[in-house]
Amino acid sequence: MRSSPQQVSDVMTRGVVAVGRKALFKDIVERMEQWKVSALPVLEGDGRVIGVVSEADLLPKEEFRDSDPDRFTQLRRLPDLAKAGAVAAEELMSTPAVTVHADASLAEAARIMALRHVKRLPVVNAEGVLEGVVSRGDLLKVFLRPDNDLADEIRRDVVDVLFPAPVEPVHIDVTDGVATLTGRVQDATRIPLAARLVRGVEGVVGVDCRLTASGVE
Repeated sequence: MRSSPQQVSDVMTRGVVAVGRKALFKDIVERMEQWKVSALPVLEGDGRVIGVVSEADLLPKEEFRDSDPDRFTQLRRLPDLAKAGAVAAEELMSTPAVTVHADASLAEAARIMALRHVKRLPVVNAEGVLEGVVSRGDLLKVFLRPDNDLADEIRRDVVDVLFPAPVEPVHIDVTDGVATLTGRVQDATRIPLAARLVRGVEGVVGVDCRLTASGVE
């Protein structure tokens, strides 16, 4: 059994608030306020995600309220201008939706968020049906793992595997998520690998690998 969350399914929120394609502007705003979210998946049929409506999709209605529409045609703002006059989710939503699968790694989800400049991702199955939502905050929860839990995982999954018979005991200290490894080992070629594997433990903030090889003073 994995002790650290490694997939989106480990951290995602399963109870998700969503809207249908015919949901009206005011209903969308009220639902966002009620549930304290900045975006809502838009669903149709059996729960398939067809888009996402976010605060950014709603703001043009306020932005263009007192503006002359003609002056924006030269500024490549026509999509925003169209949303300013929209009243239903199907007109407001960004589509196709940027989604992720439950078995995606946390790193993959983080990359998608960064590249697509979104704060939340609908989690869908192979048919595109909504299963949950993962947010930036969800991805950051791994860094709340207790230091002793991190140390136990590093010991079990890295140190004991790579260095079953060290020259002297390998000491592992984790403070505020930073893992420090000290000790002498027989195989110097495994030291860089150890540092890389420790860095890959979910929740580790940094690594200070001070391992030395036998015979190295």
